[in-house]
Amino acid sequence: MAEPLRALIFDVDGTLAETEELHRRAFNDAFAAAGLDWHWSVADYTLLLRTTGGKERIARFVSEMGDEPAQVDIAALHRDKTRRYGELVDQGALVLRPSVRTLLSQARSVNLHVAVVTTTSHPNVEALCRACFAKSADEVFDVIVAGDDVPAKKPAPDAYALALSRLGVSPAQAVAFEDSANGLRAAMAAGLRCIVSPAIYTRDEDFTGALAVIPDLGQIGGLAALRRLVEHCG
Repeated sequence: MAEPLRALIFDVDGTLAETEELHRRAFNDAFAAAGLDWHWSVADYTLLLRTTGGKERIARFVSEMGDEPAQVDIAALHRDKTRRYGELVDQGALVLRPSVRTLLSQARSVNLHVAVVTTTSHPNVEALCRACFAKSADEVFDVIVAGDDVPAKKPAPDAYALALSRLGVSPAQAVAFEDSANGLRAAMAAGLRCIVSPAIYTRDEDFTGALAVIPDLGQIGGLAALRRLVEHCG
């Protein structure tokens, strides 16, 4: 018999909201402000997203140009990028993906835990929650595990394992929601079932192993339907 569902765990970028275009814009603005002639096109960023973590993407980009990442102040660049991203979000440039708010509200109404597991930073999660929920992140989610909270980012399972520990639930008692193949692999490696709702930058990725692959979370049919799906596949 399947264990009762006790927690929903959400990725942020691409899953809660289509954030990646804002991230790309913030990266390019930070590069320009630093006097760098770098510019990430949509095609560039699509490939760079295969590397999780903003600092890691910058390091990969520098390496692919044939330069040494240690010669670039990546941490400072990323701090400026994060600040610029927050300003874009504050300007109202971000909205939740369909049915995210409804699913979170339904979960809260029946005392399910809700958590975030993301490779982005705590300030970016905070900016999203302030903009989209008019609340602080810790008012919206019970547990938040961000990229720098663990030794290895997705597709490693570290962040999901930490979230499960903090929530006090087993993998069988939770469901993950992701938009990318790296996120799916991380969730599965932590023993979680995962529902994937591909985002603009991840539509062509391989989601083998997902519990379901759907255009948006509204396709689940609400919390009751989610419980039936989990029990059927438990």
